[in-house]
Amino acid sequence: MSAPLLHLSGVGKDYAKLDTNAGRIGLVLDLLRGRGVTRAFCALDEVSFDLAAGESLGIIGENGAGKSTLLKIIAGVVTPTRGRVDVRGRVGALLELGSGFHPEYSGLANIDLAAALLGLTPAEIAAKRDEIVAFADIGEHIHDPIKYYSSGMVVRLGFAVATTLKPDILITDEVLAVGDESFQKKCVAWMENYLARGGTLLLCSHSMYHVQKLCRAALWLKDGRVERSGRAPEVCQAYLAYHEEKSALTKRPTGVADAALVAAAGYYALKSLDMHPGESLPESASFTISGEAYSPDGRAPVVLIGIVRADGTPVYGVATDMDGVVPHPVAPNRYAFAIDFPSLPLLPGKYLVRGHVLDPEGVRLFDTLEKSLTITGAAREFGLIRLQHRWRMGDDTAVALPDSMPDRQ
Repeated sequence: MSAPLLHLSGVGKDYAKLDTNAGRIGLVLDLLRGRGVTRAFCALDEVSFDLAAGESLGIIGENGAGKSTLLKIIAGVVTPTRGRVDVRGRVGALLELGSGFHPEYSGLANIDLAAALLGLTPAEIAAKRDEIVAFADIGEHIHDPIKYYSSGMVVRLGFAVATTLKPDILITDEVLAVGDESFQKKCVAWMENYLARGGTLLLCSHSMYHVQKLCRAALWLKDGRVERSGRAPEVCQAYLAYHEEKSALTKRPTGVADAALVAAAGYYALKSLDMHPGESLPESASFTISGEAYSPDGRAPVVLIGIVRADGTPVYGVATDMDGVVPHPVAPNRYAFAIDFPSLPLLPGKYLVRGHVLDPEGVRLFDTLEKSLTITGAAREFGLIRLQHRWRMGDDTAVALPDSMPDRQ
């Protein structure tokens, strides 16, 4: 078995606390006296994972969890306090805004500088320059100093440099959170093609949709430590459940009248959301969610269906593009969809069914509709779903779970 492109073992990073002037003075005095730095906080601790060629890993977590510190360590910008980092191959890194660029240099000069730092020869840089300029697509501003660029222009240039140089590992830190919509779509399309060609991706994002769309695995950082890692859908669901519980807030859904306004304004809209056989059904009943979406440009949108408990705890979510399906055109700019659940395994209780419509690239959420769902029954289990099971007793007798539970006397 070949060695992974990226290997981290017990990686940690400590920083000195310099929150106040007194802290700075105390640090200086300690250093002058030959003492070690005792006032420190741990930004990252005991992070370990491998990433093989062709794999994609999403890094998620709240602000301050250590995500950017981790990416900087992998990119070689920051040295870890402890642990080991092994990187094989060329790394293309898009870290915080403008990192690696000189503000006084023009965009062209920064292209040459960044490419040289990545190890390209002058001849290789000259051969790539036009391709990078074309991808960045910032016009005559390419000749202006970086300090006059907008945040979106800086990201355009950074992404163009990092991606056109064909890195073995691409590291992106919230690249989809900056820049205009057209460039965000361009980034998503490029990353999908990059992964299809066997590229290796580290994606840091607050968008659970894009993490699940682009990454097979995810790693959740909490207070500098790995809270959970594994398959992207499972880690993202755990993170969202934690976030919902912490905030105790749910998004206000777009009403039907609002959806009409969204469509009238020329945006993608969810015109209807229907449930069959209705808004109340017994345990394990078959269930269908259907509806119609509006597209302003004749392209089929992405439809995402989610089920949450009444308190906001996520239960399940799926998108059309994740399953490789496309809503069916039924009229000009109108697309129908339906999803069937042969046996809905929800335990009795109150739930919310949410339909969301996104643009075809899955970059922007345009509209949401919500319906209430009640599951009835006498099941005595607790949790969210009912798992088929059977007990095995000491005499090896198996007791199967009945289809329905009698009421207690």
